[in-house]
Amino acid sequence: MTTTALPAASEHLPTTSASVRDRLVPPMPGPAWAGWLGAVLVAAFAGVLRFIRLGSPPEIYFDETYYAKNALSIWVYGYEHETAENADSMLANGNDGIFTGGADFVVHPPVSKWLIALGDWAWGVLPFGEAVSATGWRLAAAVFGTLSVLLLVRIATRMTRSWLLGSTAGLIMALDGLHFTLSRIAMVDVFLMFFILAGFGCLVIDRDRARARLAGLTESGAMAAGWLGVRWWRVAAGVFLGLAVGTKWSALFYLAAFGLLTVAWDYGARRSAGQRRVALRWLGYDAVPAFFQTVGVAAVTYLATWTGWFATSGGYDRQWGAQNTPGALAQLPDQLLGPVNALISLAHYHMQVFNFHSDLSKPHDYASQPWEWLIMRTPVAFYYNGDETTCGADRCSSTVLSIGTPAVWWLSLIALVVMFGWWVTYRDWRAGAVLLGVAAGWLPWLAYPERTMFVFYALPMLPFLALAITLMLGRALGPAEHSPDYVLMRRLAGGVAYGVVLLLIIANFAYLYPVLSAETITYEQWAERMWFETWIYGNGGPPTD
Repeated sequence: MTTTALPAASEHLPTTSASVRDRLVPPMPGPAWAGWLGAVLVAAFAGVLRFIRLGSPPEIYFDETYYAKNALSIWVYGYEHETAENADSMLANGNDGIFTGGADFVVHPPVSKWLIALGDWAWGVLPFGEAVSATGWRLAAAVFGTLSVLLLVRIATRMTRSWLLGSTAGLIMALDGLHFTLSRIAMVDVFLMFFILAGFGCLVIDRDRARARLAGLTESGAMAAGWLGVRWWRVAAGVFLGLAVGTKWSALFYLAAFGLLTVAWDYGARRSAGQRRVALRWLGYDAVPAFFQTVGVAAVTYLATWTGWFATSGGYDRQWGAQNTPGALAQLPDQLLGPVNALISLAHYHMQVFNFHSDLSKPHDYASQPWEWLIMRTPVAFYYNGDETTCGADRCSSTVLSIGTPAVWWLSLIALVVMFGWWVTYRDWRAGAVLLGVAAGWLPWLAYPERTMFVFYALPMLPFLALAITLMLGRALGPAEHSPDYVLMRRLAGGVAYGVVLLLIIANFAYLYPVLSAETITYEQWAERMWFETWIYGNGGPPTD
């Protein structure tokens, strides 16, 4: 076992008692501290990129106009509150007295706003010992963006049993422009991606732990092993996926996909261990408990994310249940009627949110269809200022263009084809998991062609695209089970391909960095980075004047 080659797909190798454990759970590369060191270094690099000039531009821009203000109100009131018309400029000037009216109707659950508010608290000591600032309301996004890189390195290392490939996956995501820009703005998407990735990582660990238990039972002679004990990592996955749904409802697609994935892994493990007629044993000991440990735990977690709304009386629709209590329920004791009315109110609120999303078809210049996301046809101009005068030229530009690094997303198209061929040929679980992770973040959106969508909806797919590129590079480096001459030639060719891919990604990100980070550059420097017309005007076309 080396630190640069992928272990072979071993699901269907012949079963012998001596090989069961190695087949079911290939050993991790040691020592453990070395893998963690690589993860920390890559994450630290990502963090430096994200925290430098985090407060620039020093004003609310794009959808921060919703989330930065919602975060402040949810911290103060426990629910989202209406704000003054000039609240954006008030916050930009450090004035936090922005609230007026009553509860506000919002269309995303509260988890991300609580986290954004925690960043404000950590930076500005809410409420409000010091003036809030752009750095404060962006702090949580930068922290979670950095931690997501650390997570991906550890997940990729576990999947590939390679420090090099694990660090490579993290580096690819650290150098992606979409991830970078969404880690530096007070929006919900980076939190959504983090919780989805954390849930997936817990299931990957659970896969190893369950297979290790199964191997131990098999080696002890218990070939008909059933119950594998409490699956705490699967419970943790349910918690994280519940938090993901509590950030944005689109995480429901991942909850369903990963719930099926984990039980499919269990079925494959029992067959690979040599068990026969496993269907009923798998259903009773694996599939049914998995539903409660993932979907059930996620549902409870999601409900808990509304604690602030439950605990207060002024949230949007909070009193709807009490004002519309069905006659039969009105006879319940007060200690039951209150919680029942609260749940009825929340259900009514959710129906209104569902109707809002169902009817969301307002045109937008930077809206895009899912087929455009993988090719980065229509990025979103979060911010543009053409009035800057500090670049030493007649015309200056400062912009935040939210776009994935083309070298990452375009290479991922090749990688996905490789993953599909690899999975069809060898049924390798890693290729299948990556394909499912991309499908869950992409295919459901195709069912809503009339809905207004943006490229940043694709962010939850990014870790799986980075994994696809990494696994493709691992395949290029080749296995170590052949003759030394073959291995040498394969490693030389694979090493060249590996180096070229990483250099392309690094160079592409470095080139785009000024238009990702609101640096002030000359207009000509900005224009030469706008490779396509849709990068400038979106789908609105050039100005007609």
